[in-house]
Amino acid sequence: MQRETSRLSRIIAILTQLQTRRLSTATYLSEKFNVSIRTIYRDIRCLQDGGIPIFTQEGKGYALVDGYSLPPISFTESQANALITAEQLVLRNKDISFVNEYSDAVTKIKSVLKSNTKDNVNLLSERIAIRNNIESDRSSNNLSSIQLALTGFKLLEITYVAEDNAETSRVLEPFAVYSTQDNWLMIAFCRLRNEYRSFRLDRIKYLSVLGQIFEPHKLTLPEYFQLCKEKSNP
Repeated sequence: MQRETSRLSRIIAILTQLQTRRLSTATYLSEKFNVSIRTIYRDIRCLQDGGIPIFTQEGKGYALVDGYSLPPISFTESQANALITAEQLVLRNKDISFVNEYSDAVTKIKSVLKSNTKDNVNLLSERIAIRNNIESDRSSNNLSSIQLALTGFKLLEITYVAEDNAETSRVLEPFAVYSTQDNWLMIAFCRLRNEYRSFRLDRIKYLSVLGQIFEPHKLTLPEYFQLCKEKSNP
């Protein structure tokens, strides 16, 4: 009885994963649930026999028919982004049980998002980080707009105030955001300087999301931090 309960829980969890990601390979699922690939094949067949519309993309993985979802719940993309941002803060918590429960909750929330929002939320989760900072008295009001521009690959135009109070107008390709204890920063490719730069959100005097789309960045956030580390330690 316990084995059947365990299998049922896994099958339900697999369904949740299929709704969280556009594509999931048998290898990914087997590693996530610590079972053999053959077991995943059987579980997928069980879901299909139960009427769940799962199809296989040859060489790519499993996917649900577009439009199929668990009982409906409605989130705007900005609301979903807020949950992903909060997840990064929760992951720093020292209580493992709390972290696991929150992560499971976010996974369930991701599973009922629309496909395009789901893709954008997953992208944002790879482009956000929390780091340490001494200052904690800064504030800003542009994080939500920046996140939407980041996942929509839309150019930003900003007026930025440097530490010496000099103002410059810049067009940016937003790449990632990270927090240093209440002080948010944006990593972006600056077309004025022709390189990646970090911008403190509290120093952005004016921000506008432009209609122009830019080519998605191939660089990952860990790769960016590694490049910064190499530059500071030649």
